[in-house]
Amino acid sequence: MKNKLIDEDWNKFLSNEFKSEYFSQLSSFLSSERKKNKTFPKKNQIFNAFNSTPFNKVNVVIIGQDPYHSYEGINENIIPHAHGLCFSVPKEAKKIPPSLKNIFKELNQDLGFSIPKNGDLTTWANQGVLLLNATLTVRAHEAGSHQKKGWETFTDNTIKKLSEHKKGLIFLLWGKFAQQKETLIDVNKHFILKAAHPSPFSAYNGFYGCKHFSETNKILIENGKKEIDWQIK
Repeated sequence: MKNKLIDEDWNKFLSNEFKSEYFSQLSSFLSSERKKNKTFPKKNQIFNAFNSTPFNKVNVVIIGQDPYHSYEGINENIIPHAHGLCFSVPKEAKKIPPSLKNIFKELNQDLGFSIPKNGDLTTWANQGVLLLNATLTVRAHEAGSHQKKGWETFTDNTIKKLSEHKKGLIFLLWGKFAQQKETLIDVNKHFILKAAHPSPFSAYNGFYGCKHFSETNKILIENGKKEIDWQIK
């Protein structure tokens, strides 16, 4: 079975997930949710992380927990902050979430780049940085509302597939939740960089000063791969 919303490259590796009973139940849940509630991101952006970073181009993985559940009204249009990439918001969004602001502060301290005026991380994704949330959808204004419905199984199995079929990936695990995913990764084949979560509640406990952006590029270069241009323009 193929999922028409996801990149063909990923379909090859995740076809068993789309055939599974848990994914069928998840799909039914999402269909019901969309009829009753505002859900984010938009349907065509649910797999944005996969479509922006095809399987064969993944070199770096950043793991988030849940999509943003907020949105803005701009010129009578609803602009969800979630658009399928963890920590990222669409370019047209006026508000940059606190954790993303702190990511940009660390980026500035690490590599000297000026603080971006928008929070769209698509350029990272297009260079091979998989920006993967553990849960891919959420109900508006209700954080964690789509957790434990099947998405965690899907994304855990995605991480396992990456670990099994790739070599030399760099996993950036920010915070306890992301660090729990280390058990899914073959540490003998891949690189793991850990730090505190960039949230305002924990950024001062080890996220600031982690230098993960420069460290990632150092590892990429040492392994004959192209470094990431982390600058957001």
